[in-house]
Amino acid sequence: MTAGPQHILVVNGRKVRQPVFVIGAPCSGAGLLARSLKRSGGFHVTLGQRWVVPVVQAFARRPSIPRGRPEAAATVLRDAFAQAWQVTADCCLGCTQQCREAGRLNGVGPCVSQPGVLRYGDASPELMYCVDPLLDAFPDARVLQVIRDGRDAVAAMLADPAVLAWFRPGFVDSGAEFPHPLLGLEQEADRAAWPGLSPVAKCAMRWRGAVRQMARLRARLPAEQLVTFRYEDVVRQPASTAAVISGFLATPVQAVEPSAPGCPPLAEPGCWRRALLPAQAAEVDAVAGEELRRVGYSC
Repeated sequence: MTAGPQHILVVNGRKVRQPVFVIGAPCSGAGLLARSLKRSGGFHVTLGQRWVVPVVQAFARRPSIPRGRPEAAATVLRDAFAQAWQVTADCCLGCTQQCREAGRLNGVGPCVSQPGVLRYGDASPELMYCVDPLLDAFPDARVLQVIRDGRDAVAAMLADPAVLAWFRPGFVDSGAEFPHPLLGLEQEADRAAWPGLSPVAKCAMRWRGAVRQMARLRARLPAEQLVTFRYEDVVRQPASTAAVISGFLATPVQAVEPSAPGCPPLAEPGCWRRALLPAQAAEVDAVAGEELRRVGYSC
């Protein structure tokens, strides 16, 4: 991060202090923690809001954009969230279905009451790929990051059209942009191998790159600014997870609802054994096996 002038962002007549951002590899459970926050009193958390997504995706697609321009990148993000967090009569019309479901929103109108908002946050997909400018924009931000068994994550990614869309030819220029955190391309060997990889291997490389990026972030940030959760604990121990988040944020947070009305059921840990063919599981291990074992996911 690059230290710069401190900016005060005022949204809905209130200063934004210690906003909460939830990050993780694709399909790793960031949305679950965001749902928990969004349904807790005093929080206004967005998931894929129309003002934020284009900016986040632009930074994710072209990681060179913020390099050497920390203040400009931070300003763009601050402006995007200044719009995204506004509470108006039609502020939720452009939100994703996931965000509307998390807010239990049926019909029109805002998902929160403006006077009740004390804390802001976001868990947009690909948010982790602009963490540096995000922390430049909000130096007092609090970060929740989620890690999941890479095999389960890959199985979920293969079933998610939005994730697979990043692999379409021309969607990301891996030749001009290197290294490329979103694709998990860190070494020249990664870039050389990428065009010939199967979707399974590409998903595994994305997961591997994200986990490495989260490890570097954890090494850089103090414990009072970042905390890491495992998807498996979030699903199996929702009350304990909520207690940790509440302590970390110094604000009461609801537990994740394993079977929340209007939301898809949570995938059980280890579902990759049914979802992946043996050959696919072997591909994941070939690409990310070392990282799987390093973070505690053994066979």
